Amino acid sequence: MKLNSKNTITPPRRAFTLIELLVVISIMGILAAFTIPVLKGVKRTQYRNTARAELEQIATALERYKAAYGAYPPSNPGNSLTNQLYFELSGTTNDGTYYTTLDGTAQIKVLSVNADFGVGGFVNCNNYNKASAEDSQSAKNFLPGLKANRIGTNSAGDTLLLTSVRGPDVSYRPIGALDVNPFRYNSANPTNNPNSYDLWVQLVIAGKTNLICNWTKQVQINSPLP
Repeated sequence: MKLNSKNTITPPRRAFTLIELLVVISIMGILAAFTIPVLKGVKRTQYRNTARAELEQIATALERYKAAYGAYPPSNPGNSLTNQLYFELSGTTNDGTYYTTLDGTAQIKVLSVNADFGVGGFVNCNNYNKASAEDSQSAKNFLPGLKANRIGTNSAGDTLLLTSVRGPDVSYRPIGALDVNPFRYNSANPTNNPNSYDLWVQLVIAGKTNLICNWTKQVQINSPLP
C-alpha cells in the first residue's frame, strides 16, 4: 500500500499471472485457426469471381463481334493458349507490313500471323489494300477500356488476353512466364459448345486447379483441361 497526493490509500495494481497470459494466447490461437481458413476461402472466391467476370466480358465482346461479322473469330487450330482474340476483338489496321491494334497497344508482322496464330490474317481489320470502302466494314474495338493487366505476351512476343488474377499460384505458368495466364479459345472444333466456341481459363489456388469456362457456371476442381 502507498499514499497518493491526497493521503488516500491506493491498492497495488494487479498484473496478469502466467496462467492468465497463456489462456489469452490460447484463445487468440483458436480464433486465428478459425479466421485464417475463412480469409483464404474469401480470397479463393474473389479469384474465381474476378476470372468469371473477365470471361463474361470476353463472351459479350464475342457476341458483338459475331453480330458484326456473322461468325465468331477463328481460333488457332494448333494451340488454344496462343490465340488471336486480342487482335480480333481489339480491331486492327494493316499497312502491308504490320497489323496494329486500333488503340496502338500491340503489333504483329503480317508475315508472322500464320506462324504464330495459324491463320492467314485478321477479319476485324482496316486493310490498306481494300479496293473500295464498300469491300468490308470498318474495324471496331469490341473491348474498349481494357485494363493493362489484362494483356501480356508469350515468348514470341504475341499479345494475348489474360486474366488479371494471374496464376494465381506463382508455380502455375501455362506459357512459362510469371503472372501470364491467358484465356484459352477454340472456335474451330469446340468440344463443349458445338457450333459456337469454348472459352476457358485455369487457375491454380493452393495447389488445386480451378477451371473457369463458358460451358458451365460451376467451377471445375482438379478437372482435366478440355
